[in-house]
Amino acid sequence: YLMKHQKTHMEEKLYECPECGKSFSQNSYLVKHQRTHTGDKPYKCIDCGESFHQNSDLVVHQTIHTEEKRYQCVDCGKCFSQNSDLVIHQRTHAGEKLYECLFCGKSFSQISNLVQHQNTHTGEKPYE
Repeated sequence: YLMKHQKTHMEEKLYECPECGKSFSQNSYLVKHQRTHTGDKPYKCIDCGESFHQNSDLVVHQTIHTEEKRYQCVDCGKCFSQNSDLVIHQRTHAGEKLYECLFCGKSFSQISNLVQHQNTHTGEKPYE
């Protein structure tokens, strides 16, 4: 897998996103990327209905329905199926805010909240 990933850095990037200019070595990578602009989420969880841009995100999500939630927050007791989700959650208790807005300096504990906040400065509405 690492070799495949490293190859993406060496390949010529012929496929450019008309929305933001980011380039990709394969058309399929461009198609996946463009979903971030269009809001298209074709991969739907049959258990809860949540939808995702990429199949790989759906596969990871589905573990919440099938796996034992063995990672428990010592502060509030909330359980997670992935340790990485627990780590992100624990930042809310610790007050850690690692992601800072480039426009106003406000900080956030989760990158998704920063992105949503920065859209208020830029006026970007990626899912309309």
